[in-house]
Amino acid sequence: MFKFFDAHSHIHEKEFSADRADVLARMRAAETGTITVGTHLESSRAAVELAREEEGVWATVGLHPTDTKEIFDEKLYAALAAEPKVVAIGECGLDYFRGGTDEGDKKRQEKEFSAQIEFAMKLGKPLMIHGRPSKGSMDAYRDILDILGHYKNESGIFGDIHFFSGDKETARKFLDLGFTLSFTGVVTFTSDYDEVVRYTPLDSILSETDCPYAAPLPYRGKRNEPSFISIISDRIAAIKGEDKNRVSKALVDNAYRVFGLN
Repeated sequence: MFKFFDAHSHIHEKEFSADRADVLARMRAAETGTITVGTHLESSRAAVELAREEEGVWATVGLHPTDTKEIFDEKLYAALAAEPKVVAIGECGLDYFRGGTDEGDKKRQEKEFSAQIEFAMKLGKPLMIHGRPSKGSMDAYRDILDILGHYKNESGIFGDIHFFSGDKETARKFLDLGFTLSFTGVVTFTSDYDEVVRYTPLDSILSETDCPYAAPLPYRGKRNEPSFISIISDRIAAIKGEDKNRVSKALVDNAYRVFGLN
């Protein structure tokens, strides 16, 4: 088992094309595993291909709410999801930060999100959920909760709320539905999420880089990568006032449990 786990990365993307082997070598030297996350059909194919080839790498397949205007094609994604190293569906969800407040686009996002929820339930796989509210609001999270609520009495709906940036009350609602919350390098350079990190039970937290984005201190502004996840894990431990080795083990255990890793 790994010492650290990066539950959400994009190491299959073009930002790593020139030195991916070196990035993977540093990841392994840091005793870290990762899930590389698809955002549309071609991205998902690339994620699956990398996971198939590389030890310590798993993949998700799914359709991001705003990265593309593709329509979710269940048959095409089902072929990808049949790969044993595909461990979740997504990243899917709602994003109102980048123009998603138009009512027509909201309905499009909601339709594609619902399709992927039902797909994940059919396969018995967790969801990797992307939620990004408009500035100063919890609107996208509120609507995600409403959509998830339609399925709450059905079995098989679970997963992670990636790059969680909501408030304590929003966190409580996701936790009540059985979802985990994952935190990024942002926690190393702002205290805005300290209250939520302290509030969230240790067995409901995941650590992630979302690389190449959101690098932690002291790498802020540079390309992020999975080997930096130890910095995030240690910061979560510091915020919670707990032993960093206990926390890192819990974060790895949580990833194994949520995504059924083997």
